[in-house]
Amino acid sequence: MRRPDSIQSRMRRLVVIFCAFLAAVLAVLLALVIAYNEQYTGLLYNVTTASEFNQDFKDAIDLKMYYYVIESRYSEGLPVEEVQAAQALARDLLSTTSQKDSLRAITSVLDLCENLEEKIYQIAATRSYDQRQMQLENNIYVLTALIEEYMYNYLYCESVQLNLLQQQISRQIRAEILLVLLLTAGLVLLLMRYSVRLGRSITQPVVDLSRRAEDVIGGDLTVREPIESETCEIRTLSEGMEQMIARLNAQIGEITRKQASLRRAELALLQAQINPHFLYNTMDTIIWLIEADRPEAAVEMVSNLSDFFRHCLSRGEDVITLGEEERHVRSYLQIQQARYQDILDYTIDIDPALRSVRVPKLTLQPLVENALYHGIKRKRGKGHICVTGVREGEAVLLKITDDGAGMTADRLMELRRAMETGERVGFGLVTVHERLRLLFAPPCGLTVDSRPGEGTAVTARIPFRSGEEGEL
Repeated sequence: MRRPDSIQSRMRRLVVIFCAFLAAVLAVLLALVIAYNEQYTGLLYNVTTASEFNQDFKDAIDLKMYYYVIESRYSEGLPVEEVQAAQALARDLLSTTSQKDSLRAITSVLDLCENLEEKIYQIAATRSYDQRQMQLENNIYVLTALIEEYMYNYLYCESVQLNLLQQQISRQIRAEILLVLLLTAGLVLLLMRYSVRLGRSITQPVVDLSRRAEDVIGGDLTVREPIESETCEIRTLSEGMEQMIARLNAQIGEITRKQASLRRAELALLQAQINPHFLYNTMDTIIWLIEADRPEAAVEMVSNLSDFFRHCLSRGEDVITLGEEERHVRSYLQIQQARYQDILDYTIDIDPALRSVRVPKLTLQPLVENALYHGIKRKRGKGHICVTGVREGEAVLLKITDDGAGMTADRLMELRRAMETGERVGFGLVTVHERLRLLFAPPCGLTVDSRPGEGTAVTARIPFRSGEEGEL
């Protein structure tokens, strides 16, 4: 069976043939354009430079020399600078002029300027007034007239040549446009031929692929054999679709397992919050407060217990704001402080700007409960639990620290390993860590640090997502 050819290779062959032909034509056209451009630029420069010649050159030189000869009070001296400027202009034009008539005219201008300068110095050296007048009329007036005439002749010749060149360039542009149109027509015919051939080899496989996509959209995720096609891109696309469907089936199964695991973890956490021991002990404390004739304290504890269970339910929502989670953990700590007022102090310091951040329900309370029962209650004397919340880049760090009994290095290593493997060691920490990983993926989750006799610090990392951004 012939190996499928790619659309890219077919198009590449067409492009190579077209580009080679077009490159040859463009190279010739470019060479012509460069040659014409150099000629046009040179002529335009000469015309522009010649236009800078003083249009009143003759009148200005004649008048200044007349004043000089008659020794008028209006005399400004010899007009040598004007003549030298005309010489510099002529030399500049001489270096860029190539046309025969123009070259002859500008050479004459240069020679006449040099002669005029000599005649000016000759008048300056002459003492006789009559001789000066004669030299002025026979030399100066005649030379300035000739210089002006030859300069105008030069400008006329260059302008005529520039006009001829413009006409030639216009004809060349028309020829190039015609050539481009012919090439375009040939290219269109060639593309049409190749398009028909490509269409025949692509249309039916594309239709089959489209039907396959419609089946997938309709929910048919059965893996099938790839579509047969002479075009390798379509075969690759079909094979990729079947592989994608296979991976999609695997991911659906994985997501289903993760959702089930997440729901089990949430249920376990919720059940842990309403465990009978906590409820019995709280009710005993309320009864003791009433018997001790402390009704206000008993009412406050009942209110805290009500808030605690109300936040546990959270209107049936799985995701709440950090402000709601803070009120939940505050209710819990107030209840526990009433029971363990001799051994427990606490502070809650969460940045108010983070109160709208969305967090999974029951994130902080299990960590605080772990700090109380496994840290504070296992040390002698009074202990302190601190809950803080700060923003770090695009993440929020919620930290629960205690100065309780702490953990040994072996116990800490065992807990960290259980958090990674999902083993039920340190149930509250592992379950919260598993929920955060399932919802947000690493690096979100818990990190634990502890030293024996110094206390434990648990940090929960979650992404910074406010309540205005919708659910997680």
